[in-house]
Amino acid sequence: MKVICTTLNAKYIHTNLAIRYLKAYALPEFNIKIKEYTIKDPVMNIVTDLYQQKPDVIGFSCYIWNIEETIKVVNMLKKIDPSIIIVFGGPEVSYDTSEWMEKVPQVDFIVMGEGEQTFKQLLSEIETNKDYRNVPGIAYRNEGQAVITPQLNKLDLKELPSPYRFEEDIPHLGKRVSYIETSRGCPFSCQFCLSSIEVGVRYFEREKIKEDIRYLMANGAKTIKFVDRTFNISRSYAMDMFRFLIDEHLPWTVFQFEITADIMRPEVIDFLNQEAPKGLFRFEIGVQSTNDFTNELVMRKQNFTKLTRTVTMVKDGGKIDQHLDLIAGLPEEDYNSFRKTFNDVFELRPEELQLGFLKMLRGTGVRLRANDHGYIYMDHSPYEILGNNVLSFDDIVKIKQVEDVLEKYWNDHRMDLTVEYLVTNVFSSPFDFFQQFGTFWDEQGWSRIGHQLEDLFRRLHSFLEHISIKDLEIVIGLMKYDYLIHHKYKPRKPWWEQSFTKEERVKIYKQISEVPSLLGQSFIDLGLDEKDLFKHTMLENLSFDLKEYLESGRIIAHPTRLVAYFNPTNEETVIFSFKEK
Repeated sequence: MKVICTTLNAKYIHTNLAIRYLKAYALPEFNIKIKEYTIKDPVMNIVTDLYQQKPDVIGFSCYIWNIEETIKVVNMLKKIDPSIIIVFGGPEVSYDTSEWMEKVPQVDFIVMGEGEQTFKQLLSEIETNKDYRNVPGIAYRNEGQAVITPQLNKLDLKELPSPYRFEEDIPHLGKRVSYIETSRGCPFSCQFCLSSIEVGVRYFEREKIKEDIRYLMANGAKTIKFVDRTFNISRSYAMDMFRFLIDEHLPWTVFQFEITADIMRPEVIDFLNQEAPKGLFRFEIGVQSTNDFTNELVMRKQNFTKLTRTVTMVKDGGKIDQHLDLIAGLPEEDYNSFRKTFNDVFELRPEELQLGFLKMLRGTGVRLRANDHGYIYMDHSPYEILGNNVLSFDDIVKIKQVEDVLEKYWNDHRMDLTVEYLVTNVFSSPFDFFQQFGTFWDEQGWSRIGHQLEDLFRRLHSFLEHISIKDLEIVIGLMKYDYLIHHKYKPRKPWWEQSFTKEERVKIYKQISEVPSLLGQSFIDLGLDEKDLFKHTMLENLSFDLKEYLESGRIIAHPTRLVAYFNPTNEETVIFSFKEK
């Protein structure tokens, strides 16, 4: 019997851990072939590739991001060859299973919940007796009616075989994210999350996990992401794993974790700040809301004061980048409350701030009690909310405008100095900057067209001119700095009109060549002559003392020359400045 396990990942760089667990558990009785695609791949291409394998059984791993495309694939496959047995599994179909059996008649079986043992038993029955009553945790069809069998007790994770040791994965480890699972379950009960449904936390065998990580690193894995819902729920476990990763990591590896920040002890952070190499770890922290009443309604326990302490200590340590998440649309959090949540969290200046919208996932408490808060939401995946009793669709549209420019102007770090100045000195709050700019962006139709780097600067400039800010010259100077400092090479055509004519540049370069001390000792050490200046530098005029601002954050009005040197040897850009006499 030829069996394929497949899925449609959101991106090529992602890998699916679930189907690898199925393959590992099914061996040696069944040698499952793994096939992965993306949701961007043409459906015909996926169908053609699967059909050409001539499978007897295809198992699809289903999630909110791929279910719609997966159904299209299955519909076509069944039309071409009705004899192919289709099995669905995964979080998207483990709930409302009868509804899925009715909605997608092309599906023969659905595996619910933890699938390793169940899927293997199902394959055995397909191959032998076809008495599916003996298989726990599945839905199947009997004389046109959906039959659902009771689910198994949870597996002993220490007994599961490794899903990381397949030779066919080795060539791809350096190009894709490798996912590691050291536990299943979550100790918390957040009602918007599927993890809240499973009670308790179970752990894999620690030394086997370490061996798997060694194997992945030795075979070229560069990004290893832990999928544990709360990696640091056990302090001793987290400390042991951190110590192991610090001691045995290879130079090219990066490890990502989902951290519950308000339970992380200061001594753990001190340890990481002292011992971890810069860039080795990356933390993802779900804040979601700072509204205590909202958190209470979704049974989310969160101490924002302790969370702030953790995020601040980690940031001050300078070793670990942090990605913080917010969810708009939680119960009883209206537009003004969400504005406060956003400002509370942005105050921490995380390297990334992800703004998402509540999704009414099947099986979750918020979906089951949707009527209590007047929720309306999409009937199809991803089941995103369209409004509730305190948040209108107009409000949602406005927050989406914030999300659009937040991603481009903060998370991508193209103009940190500029944005920091704007949110601190020009606008009444960070949210107000992103909201006003996001609304303007949308009104101009820019959300429907692409952009180059220069476009981002031009569009911000256009917005600031439109609202007539008083510090425009200062902001333009900071924008020039941000633009130049991120270039490895001298830009051919910057987004602004250059400050000086050719004759003026000749005069200033001559002055610098004759008196290099104007730009300080580090400039003198470069040993640049006048020819180097023309070839490898750009010259701009600023209305304020750049050096003073970079050192102290104070704006002192004084005409200043900016000199950006694009080093052709190491492709690094250095910016110097000196005040005009």
